[in-house]
Amino acid sequence: MAENTKQQVREFYDQVGWSQVGEGLYQNARYEDLRPVSRDYIHRCHLRVNRYIAARGDLLLDAGSGPVQWPEYLTYSEGYRFRVCLDLSITALKEARTRLGAKGLYVVADIANLPFTPDVFDGIVSLHTIHHLPMTEHRRAYLELRRVLKPGNSMAIVNGWDNPFLMQLATPLIQLGRLLSGRSLKRKKTDSPDGTFVAKMTPRWLKQEIRDLQFEIRPWRSLSTVFLKSFVRSRLGGKSFLRIVFWLEERFPRFFGENGQYPLIVIGKN
Repeated sequence: MAENTKQQVREFYDQVGWSQVGEGLYQNARYEDLRPVSRDYIHRCHLRVNRYIAARGDLLLDAGSGPVQWPEYLTYSEGYRFRVCLDLSITALKEARTRLGAKGLYVVADIANLPFTPDVFDGIVSLHTIHHLPMTEHRRAYLELRRVLKPGNSMAIVNGWDNPFLMQLATPLIQLGRLLSGRSLKRKKTDSPDGTFVAKMTPRWLKQEIRDLQFEIRPWRSLSTVFLKSFVRSRLGGKSFLRIVFWLEERFPRFFGENGQYPLIVIGKN
């Protein structure tokens, strides 16, 4: 079952997810809000990862690197000698090589079965990857990442919650907007691009699964792409609204980390 799931994910990203739809853009970019009104907010959220990994070292592991899709992602390895890009998708790694060149090392492997010796990486990032594993392998992936992290360092993992509290509050408003605009309350298959296997967790489930690790849950980004596209408008003060949201995320990281859409899970190793 698990191997079939991983094969499905690999084939999706080889054939669809990392196919280019424009200069520097991939099919997977459809899941992001690329409008100018949201650009600064998303940029600052991307850069949050830098706070929780070592600023410099020999090796940074990017577990589930994809093509190192956004410019901000390149900043994570600026102070490192090499960035080790690990992914199931060969297409992703070929694209990553066009961005990193000789600074990158490229490995086709499974995040739940890392082919590395213990205590080898000075820093680790993993963005939107663990949720592509069956739930039975999520804990194993966290343990594998911690195994290969050097003692005294930390790693930053970004995933998405399953039906988080803040987005639950917004659902009736999104449905109302669809109704007023004459669209069906039920999303059609054509409303979103074809996707692949995703198994998202809840904060309670995660805390139970990794309770024996040293971890913190902080916000990466509390607003979903659906929320941004539905409510954030330039003419309605969208940029100012997002600046306030970012300030609140900074001021109350635990609340927004556990109740927003995308948590940033920081795991240390003593």
